[in-house]
Amino acid sequence: MEAVKCDGLIKVFGKNSRKVTALDRVNFVVRRNEIFGIVGPNGSGKSTLIRILSTLLIPDAGKASVFGHDVVREYSRVRRLINRVSVDAAFFKGISAWENLRYAGRLYGLGKGEAKERSLKILNALGFAEKRFCEPLEDLSRGMQQKVAIARAFFTAPMLLLLDEPTTGLDPRSKLDVQNYVREAMQGKGCDLTIILTTHDMKEAELLCDRVAIIIDGRFVTSGSPTQLLAQYDKPGLEEVFLEITGREWKEVEVEC
Repeated sequence: MEAVKCDGLIKVFGKNSRKVTALDRVNFVVRRNEIFGIVGPNGSGKSTLIRILSTLLIPDAGKASVFGHDVVREYSRVRRLINRVSVDAAFFKGISAWENLRYAGRLYGLGKGEAKERSLKILNALGFAEKRFCEPLEDLSRGMQQKVAIARAFFTAPMLLLLDEPTTGLDPRSKLDVQNYVREAMQGKGCDLTIILTTHDMKEAELLCDRVAIIIDGRFVTSGSPTQLLAQYDKPGLEEVFLEITGREWKEVEVEC
């Protein structure tokens, strides 16, 4: 079954000589219960695509649907099916991680006991120190705040989870905790979850994703499973595949964008 389908998506910002095409006729399908990776440098269109699928941005042309529901015409139904984690996750910074999660749980109809049990389980799996569970978020590190954002997304049990560069800026230990939890959650009994992961970390995409699309200047230039892409381009890793496609070094692309 198709979880996400995009046909000919176009998004342009600015006017006249200042026009920038963020998405240029993007087409792809995400299957139910897979992790679909979208990788590319900063400024390549990854976050624009996620914002469209989140119903936060309207495309200039083309269509996108989530489990058969159009993201523009049926945005309210789409919002019931999704959750999103980004590098700029919003919280009530003056209250604790637990209070933030309890509030989110109430919005999704969870009782106090169920919300606490579920959130504790996820935060422990993410390596979050339980003794800091009741501290104000403003007193926590960037990595711990991001773990709370990821816990909030998972414990509300969405059908589609949009992870927009969720490990950017995290220390190596926190990044590994997040990656391990995502893998374990997808392998859990009875899991009915589809994930779209955007990242510019090729190793992360190779580790987590069932299929990967590489986006450059708003266009998908290739896609397939990591194994297929490595075989197709005869390379040892996705970073080398990227270099083969672009003819430029990865760090140079990030600077230019």
